[in-house]
Amino acid sequence: MYAAERQQRILNQARAAGRVDVAALAEDLGVASETVRRDLTSLEQHGSLRRVHGGAIPVERLEIEPTLATRSGRLADTKRRIAAHVLDHIPTGATVVLDAGSSALAVVDALPPDRELNVITNSVAAAKALSSHAGVTLYVLGGRVRGVTGAAVGEWTTEVLSGVVADVAVVGTNGMSVRRGLTTPDQAEAQVKRALIASARRVVLAADSSKAGDDHLHRFADLAEVDVIVTDTGLPDDVVEEMRAVGPQVVRS
Repeated sequence: MYAAERQQRILNQARAAGRVDVAALAEDLGVASETVRRDLTSLEQHGSLRRVHGGAIPVERLEIEPTLATRSGRLADTKRRIAAHVLDHIPTGATVVLDAGSSALAVVDALPPDRELNVITNSVAAAKALSSHAGVTLYVLGGRVRGVTGAAVGEWTTEVLSGVVADVAVVGTNGMSVRRGLTTPDQAEAQVKRALIASARRVVLAADSSKAGDDHLHRFADLAEVDVIVTDTGLPDDVVEEMRAVGPQVVRS
């Protein structure tokens, strides 16, 4: 396979999956990891990819925030496994503040309908799904609803959260790194995520490994503010150790 053919294949995979991993590409293409790294560097120089820890992401992912439906379709099996482990950190009868986003929605899908919880959420999709759960006392946060994510945002949302004391916050993120913390593309959503975290005694982050090293415009928390990160086995050992060193427990599902 010529370099140009190999690079086109890498780019196609990145656009389909939202991210590519050096080790997986090397095995799939039957080349050395250094060859893959050179290909990724070339694609980055041409403006097609951006290098992140252990791999690369397509520039389209940086320029256009994907919709909730698009994100829910990505890594669906991985998110289901993560969601099942997130439930292990939510005691029955607890008051939970639940973020908007595909990872939080996966937690809703995994929740047994008779599990007794008080849930406060700014997610239209999560509220709709939880409204039929017999065990859930549901509170829906008001505000301006962003069409791209179905999240209520703005002053109405954050003001209510300022008067809430929850047991657990379950939050998602677009990017996570030890240096930059937790980040997201939209300022209004960052403010709500910050308020969700501030309202809870314990913070559980649900984030697949593709988020590692992917920094976005608005930071809403440092990793030290998180108690538990639930992710998948794709997160490299060295990154796990870096994250644990700043405070949170890291669970790979």
